[in-house]
Amino acid sequence: MRAFDHFLAVDWSGAAGAQHAGIALALAHADGGPPALVQPSHPRGWSRKEVLGLLLDLPSDTLVGMDLGLSLPHADCGAFFPGWADSPANARGLWALVERLAAADAHLSAGSVVDHPEIAPFFRRHGGREGARFRCDGAAHGRGRLRVTEHAQAAMGLKPYSNFNLVGAAQVGKSSLTGMRVLDRLAGRVPVWPVDALPARGSVVCEIYTSLAAIEAGRPASRAKMRSVEELNDALAALGSPPLAGSGPLDDHSCDAALTAAWLRAVHREDARWTPRGLTPAIAVTEGWTFGAM
Repeated sequence: MRAFDHFLAVDWSGAAGAQHAGIALALAHADGGPPALVQPSHPRGWSRKEVLGLLLDLPSDTLVGMDLGLSLPHADCGAFFPGWADSPANARGLWALVERLAAADAHLSAGSVVDHPEIAPFFRRHGGREGARFRCDGAAHGRGRLRVTEHAQAAMGLKPYSNFNLVGAAQVGKSSLTGMRVLDRLAGRVPVWPVDALPARGSVVCEIYTSLAAIEAGRPASRAKMRSVEELNDALAALGSPPLAGSGPLDDHSCDAALTAAWLRAVHREDARWTPRGLTPAIAVTEGWTFGAM
């Protein structure tokens, strides 16, 4: 499998507002050394537009992992929004739809998407508002519809939630929808694997699940989150990475980004990471995949 020179992990956020303490970036270099936290220009944190600008101006041959769902479930019901004639056929069509519906939403947010009358019934929203189509396949569990890659995550001991879920600490729907606006704007500039084929050279964006990196660094799924330099350095050591300097508390977003950047560096040459059993050509262009989910 091809090599990369840089590894950028982005712990993403779908929260409202301009700047986000929940966004963290870390960069690791192929030639070694500890991952470095990338600092935003604003003291209150990264904006989504600032991250987009960075993604459009990457160092050569950078593998970017973004902690979000790059698409919605499709294989389970044969469509993103079954029964709606305008349901997009593939992930790129979904990104374009999200961008079009949210064009007037500030800060690359996506509230207008879930307010759309044809789309709203598929989401679980605050205030106990579970749309009539949230459990499209009639599933009894409360996690909602899952992509094929999320079933693979569950088989690895993780607890994925549906990208149609917008409620609770474990929700990933908001970050996924806001991320789709970014992915749409990368079109023709930076390929997004596996919606786009892995190129022989140049930078690539992929989806990551930071808890997967933590588990592979020896942390149990129930304690995947780290909140100190000491915890982070123990996990980095398990991946063969040098430690970060310093000691004491460190927010979990920064820990997630730093560890995942080192994890991408450690495993990216493994062919099996890029060719999981469940990743068919049809799944690649509709649902995408989480890098490392086997």
